[in-house]
Amino acid sequence: MSFQTPPSRRRLGLPGALLGVVCIVSALGGGLLVQRTARAGADAGGINPHPVQLRLPPATPLSAVARLGKALFFDPMLSGSGRQSCASCHSPAFGYNPPNALTVQPGGAHLQQAGFRPPPSLAYLYRQPPFSIGPDVGDIDVPVDLNAVAAAVRSQPRASKAAGVTPPQAPMVGQGGLFWDGRADSLQRQAILPMLNPVEMANASIAAVATKLAHSRYRPSFVQLFGDGVVGDPAQLVDEAMFAIGRFEIEDPSFHLFTSKYDAWLQGRARLTPAEQRGLALFNDPHKGNCAACHLSRPTRDGLPPLFTDAQYEALGVPRNPALAANRDPRFYDMGLCGPFRKDLAKQTQYCGMFLTPTLRNVDRRRVFFHNGVYRTLKQVLDFYNLRAVAPQKIYPRGANGVLAIDNDLPTAYHANIDTADAPFDRHVGESPPLSDRDVDDIITFLHTLDDG
Repeated sequence: MSFQTPPSRRRLGLPGALLGVVCIVSALGGGLLVQRTARAGADAGGINPHPVQLRLPPATPLSAVARLGKALFFDPMLSGSGRQSCASCHSPAFGYNPPNALTVQPGGAHLQQAGFRPPPSLAYLYRQPPFSIGPDVGDIDVPVDLNAVAAAVRSQPRASKAAGVTPPQAPMVGQGGLFWDGRADSLQRQAILPMLNPVEMANASIAAVATKLAHSRYRPSFVQLFGDGVVGDPAQLVDEAMFAIGRFEIEDPSFHLFTSKYDAWLQGRARLTPAEQRGLALFNDPHKGNCAACHLSRPTRDGLPPLFTDAQYEALGVPRNPALAANRDPRFYDMGLCGPFRKDLAKQTQYCGMFLTPTLRNVDRRRVFFHNGVYRTLKQVLDFYNLRAVAPQKIYPRGANGVLAIDNDLPTAYHANIDTADAPFDRHVGESPPLSDRDVDDIITFLHTLDDG
C-alpha cells in the first residue's frame, strides 16, 4: 500500500542497499515468515522473536560544510519574499513535513501564490537513489537516455507484486529521484528547484540567489570553505550553497533518527501491543493490506533498517482534489512522471499518473496525503485502498450527468496505467473489501509505531 502511490508493479530489483529486501529471517522467506513472525511475536508477548542488529547512520559532529548548510536551511533570506526558508515547508518538528494542515504551501514573492503539490518529507532520503528506469545496473559513465529505455519496454507485460514475494521477472519501472515526480537526482538539485519556482521561494534566477549569498553573513564561510573566487562566480556560489544544504540533510541525525518503536522492536528492545502486532501482520499480508509490497518493512540482508518505501512509482487513481487551484481548470491534469512539471518523459505515456512512493516513517506527522493532498487522515487513506476496487461509489464523486467519475484525476486515455492487479486493488465491484473496520484500525495503530521518538 502506497501512501502515495501502487500500479501493478512491475516490480524490479532495487538499487544499492535497497536491493534484495528480505524478511526478518531471510532463510525462512516470503509470506510464510510473515505469519510465523506474527504468531511467534504474539506468543512472546509482543517481543520480536527474531531481533536484528540494525546498521544505523553514524552520529558524528557536522562538518563545516554541513553547518553552513544548516544555517542556510533555516534562513528565510534566500526566498523572494524574505519570509520563507526551507524549514518553512520542511519542519524538523513534523518529521521534515509541512508544519500545518494546508493542502499546499503558500509561496511567491509575497507569499500569496499557492503551490501545486503538498511538499513531501525530506527525512529518510539519505539512501534515495537517482532516478532511473529498469533494474539497477550500477554506476555508468554514459548518461542514460530515459526515453530510449522507456520506449524499448513500452509493451512489456506488467508483473504483479505481493508483500514478501520476489517478482518472477525484473520489469522496467521508474525508481528513485526526489520530488513526487523524481525530477531531481540529488539533494543538491532538490534544494535549488524550489528557490527558482515562482510559486515557492520565487527567486528570479541563479544570479539573484548568488547576489543574496554574496552579500550575506555567510560570505566569509564560503570564502574559507571554497576559496576566494567562489563569490565572484554566481553559478559556483549557488552550487556550493545547495551542496552545503544537501550535506546538512545527509549528516544531521534528525533527518534519519530511526528512533521509532518499530525500530526498537526490530532490535528486540520493545514490545508491540496486540493491536500493533495485528496491524503489522495485516500490513505485511499480501492478501490483506499488502502495504509492504511498496512500503518495505523489513531490514535489508546487510542490516540496513527499512525505509518503508521501495522508491518506485505507481498510479493509484486517487480522486481529484477540487481544493487545488490548478484543478479549477478541468483541462489540467497532474500526471507525475510524464508531466506537466517533469518534461523529459512527456512522450512515455505508460508512466502517466505515476508518482513516487514516499516513506511511511513519521507519517503521523503529515496532515495531507498523496501527491494532490486529497486526504487528510490515515483513516481516509486506508479506506481508499480498501474500497476503491469494491465500492468505488464511496471513493469517487458523480459528475453533472450523474455518472460515477472513476479515476477522475487522470485522462481516460491513461486509465490503463492505474493499478488493478495488486492487492487490494485486484478485487471487483461488489465483492467484500479485504480489510474489516478493525483491520483498518489495527493498521493505523501499527503506523503510529513508525514515529521517531
